[in-house]
Order: sequence, then C-alpha cells, then structure tokens
Amino acid sequence: MRAIALFFVMFLASGPTLLAQTETQSKNSPAKTSATAQGPEELNTREYIILLRKNVNAEKAELLGSVMQLDAEDAAKFWPIYRDYEAELNKLNDLRVANIREYARTYAAMSDAKADELIQNALAYQKQRDELLAKYYARVKEQLGAITAARFVQVEHQLLILIDLKIDSSLPVVGS
Repeated sequence: MRAIALFFVMFLASGPTLLAQTETQSKNSPAKTSATAQGPEELNTREYIILLRKNVNAEKAELLGSVMQLDAEDAAKFWPIYRDYEAELNKLNDLRVANIREYARTYAAMSDAKADELIQNALAYQKQRDELLAKYYARVKEQLGAITAARFVQVEHQLLILIDLKIDSSLPVVGS
C-alpha cells in the first residue's frame, strides 16, 4: 500500500512537468521557435511557472485527501484550514517565481554578488515556507489533534520535496 502511494505521489508530481514540456514543445513546434528564438533560460522559466501553478494545487489536495482519510466531520474542519494554507503558500511561491526569473535573466552574466543575492532569497523563501507549515501544523493540531496534524505535515512536506526536486533538477548550474 505504501509503495502504491509513493508511486502515486511521484506520478502526480511529475505530471505538471510533463505537461509543461509538452505544452512548450507544442507551442514551439508549429512556428519552429525553439530555444534559438527564446533562449533556454526563458523556456525553463516558463516551465517552472507552469509547474508551480498548473494543476499542482489540485493534485496535491487530491492526494492529501486520499492519504489523510478524514471522516466527514474532520474533513469539514481540515479543508478550510488547508485552503488558507494553500492561499498563503501561493503568495509565498510568487517570491520563488520572481527569484527563478531573476536567475534566468542574469544566468549568462552571473556575478558573485548576484549569485549571493539569489541564494539568500532562496534561503529566505525556504525559511518562510517552513514557518508557514509550522503555523498550519498548529492550526490543524488545534482543530483535529496532533496525529492528524503530523500526518498533514508529513504528507505536505513530502509533496513539497518532490516539487522542489522537479524544479531544481531543471535549473542550470552556474558555471557549467
């Protein structure tokens, strides 16, 4: 059962990336405007934004719902809290998108100062995301107890890691 759930998580997390690649390829194929016209950084940025925005929230909520196994009463308490969490996470992800865009924009002429600024921004984002998850752990714990809250954090954290891996594996490495 756990292996099936892990496979399902990995499949859902890869879906937006595959969709983004397909959409980018299909948009570029007819006009033959591949990387030569748009540059790989711009194409990568667009794929990251699609990954962060398109279908991820719905897929996460669907998977979370199946793993959480909430009865009707608990679901009525949990989902409004989760919607609040997702709204705050989406606002926070705007910072990440801006940082990725800046990375793509400055990639070809990266300076030490710019690299440091981008990493500091990325670390600040990660810290804020961790604090947000802790905040919502407390809210879920207050309404549904520590076991349910722990399950929420565990599943959400694993999903966020999978999304991070998909994004990070597509980023070019400075100096390569």
